[in-house]
Amino acid sequence: MNDLTSRLKNPATRREAFEELVRSQSQNVYRNVRRLVLDHEDANDVVQNVFLKAWLSLDSFRGDAQLSTWLYRIAINESLTFLSKKKKEQSLSLDDTDVALTLKSDSYFDGSEAQALLQAAIATLPDKQRVVFNLKYFEEMKYEEMSEVLDTSVGALKASYHFAVQKIEAWMKQHE
Repeated sequence: MNDLTSRLKNPATRREAFEELVRSQSQNVYRNVRRLVLDHEDANDVVQNVFLKAWLSLDSFRGDAQLSTWLYRIAINESLTFLSKKKKEQSLSLDDTDVALTLKSDSYFDGSEAQALLQAAIATLPDKQRVVFNLKYFEEMKYEEMSEVLDTSVGALKASYHFAVQKIEAWMKQHE
């Protein structure tokens, strides 16, 4: 167990250690949530939920995994929960053009036209494929680490990534 994990387990140092965890991991958590949720305000809400859930779950954190892996898992689960709720609230889903326009009009999105199109293509993926694609493509996470984060076999992750890439390529050809 590393020093931060030990301090998180100790009630006397928990608050200070958690503040350090939030400072050191908030940008990574935001970046991962934002790739799934897309909207800045929604992503901020999900990030707050991630850290709230992490705080409330500190006693159940065994320390078997790294803190960053544990936070990834919480962030992905919270993002998927948010997306599921949003889909139920909105019986109509955004089409590809809406996603690209939403990103371009977002003052927090600083990507190019190509990046907006890639994000629109990624948004068409099923949620789980989108998670796998984002972790592999953007985070360059190894399948073994993803397996730990997502609690899925390496083979299933490789298949999900392969299908995601195929779907993105097909979408991009269709929208050239």
